[in-house]
Order: sequence, then structure tokens, then C-alpha cells
Amino acid sequence: MPTVLRESGFRVVIYTRDEHPPAHVHVWKAGGEAVIRLGDGGELPVIHEVSGMPKRDARRALDLVTEHQGLLLARWEEIHVEEEGQ
Repeated sequence: MPTVLRESGFRVVIYTRDEHPPAHVHVWKAGGEAVIRLGDGGELPVIHEVSGMPKRDARRALDLVTEHQGLLLARWEEIHVEEEGQ
């Protein structure tokens, strides 16, 4: 499970065995988690699920993912294409 981004206390992770669509990331902070769908460049990311994370942090996580959407989509593709090729 590679950490693909760390910023402002958030850790953004893409699980290698979690290859089901749509593309998404898991964002962790202080033991709480938000699962955020990445969209596809034409769509903005959206929160799919939140567990143990305050609403304010979930909103910040969404803002962080939105800011880095292109990078995160590229990493999703890299990770899952590598997994398929093995």
C-alpha cells in the first residue's frame, strides 16, 4: 500500500490490491480515514466514505485530493497497470 502523498498531517494511500473501479484513494489523519473517489479529470473528486475523521478534516482531505487530482490519477494508473502486468 504505497503512500503517494503526505501533506499537512494527511497521508494519501492507494492500496495495490484494491483495484476495483472507480479510482479512489484512502486519506488518513490521526487514525481517521476518508475514502475519496478521484473522478476522471472531467469530474471533481468526491468523498465516498468517512470513518473516525472529523468533518473538518474530511473536507480538508477532499480539498487536498482535488488539488492533486492529476498526480493521484496518474499514480492510480501506474500502480494498477503494474499489478496487472505481474
